[in-house]
Amino acid sequence: MTVPAAAPALGTHPGVAMARHLTTPALVAAIDRLGGRLTEVCGYQLGIRDEHGRHTATVGGKLLRPAFTLLSAVAAGGAPRAAVPAAVAIELLHNASLVHDDIMDGDRTRRGRPTVWAHYGVPLAILAGDALIALGFEVLAETGSSVTPLARTLRLLALGQDSDLDFETRRSVSPSECLAMLTGKTGVLLGCACALGAASAGAPAEWVERFDRWGTHLGVAFQLVDDLLGIWGDPAVTGKPVGADLLSRKKSAPVVAALAADMGLAQLYARPGDWDAREVARVTGLIERTGAREWVRAEIDRRTELAWAELAGLDLDPSARRDLRTLTTALAIRDH
Repeated sequence: MTVPAAAPALGTHPGVAMARHLTTPALVAAIDRLGGRLTEVCGYQLGIRDEHGRHTATVGGKLLRPAFTLLSAVAAGGAPRAAVPAAVAIELLHNASLVHDDIMDGDRTRRGRPTVWAHYGVPLAILAGDALIALGFEVLAETGSSVTPLARTLRLLALGQDSDLDFETRRSVSPSECLAMLTGKTGVLLGCACALGAASAGAPAEWVERFDRWGTHLGVAFQLVDDLLGIWGDPAVTGKPVGADLLSRKKSAPVVAALAADMGLAQLYARPGDWDAREVARVTGLIERTGAREWVRAEIDRRTELAWAELAGLDLDPSARRDLRTLTTALAIRDH
């Protein structure tokens, strides 16, 4: 991938800054309307409240999907404030999926603190995830916009998560199956975020569909970057141990590609028991020698090219197009 010389860091990107400025008060207001313990629990998930239920005056997470919603709206000729409800709905749905994923995966830590289920228990965490989904639909419906795209995205998210769970117990998973799972679990949510942004600008249906496909391809590319970091990321930066995905036997994209190329590795990967640092290094080397790391990098580039081909020929706002370009690059080269 060609990296622009002036690509801003992810945390200081103008699109992310805009999303943090415009969506934070709207997210706080939405969570506050839940009432009872759900306000505290859902606020905790979003970083709006701390572990004692106190307001933090901020929102946790990178707010990437809201950033893409707002920038897509501007690119399509609209005003960012008109897209705030859509951005909030997407962020609520995203966090609902995180709450439920953490339960299913048994993950006890997220964003440097206990996950919702680890802190509040599984029953309340399930309710919180459900409440965030319902709230996302409510926020979007109040604008008079169709909630069909959100419903379709939720359905595809569920299918993607089901495939991910299925892969845990399957001996063999093909690279094409893995990419299809990533499309459902990660790609469609970013696609919906971009489509809702374009729709809020009153863009024609063809534009909305093209923004949807654009975001979906990018969502897969970004997840593939995460999969590389799960094996080769710097623990000092990612906050995770060396080869974190290998230790949990996760069938991430590099692992799936490597297993398809080396059946001996498949037997090793299926062997129960913990690995020490030397064994993790050995498995990492085996994966790399199959060419899986290069395959993932090539797929990231391919998906990115397919994404931008979707927007080719559209008369987009030049400044917003540039911000979308640099945000895409910042995500592709990130180290955590």
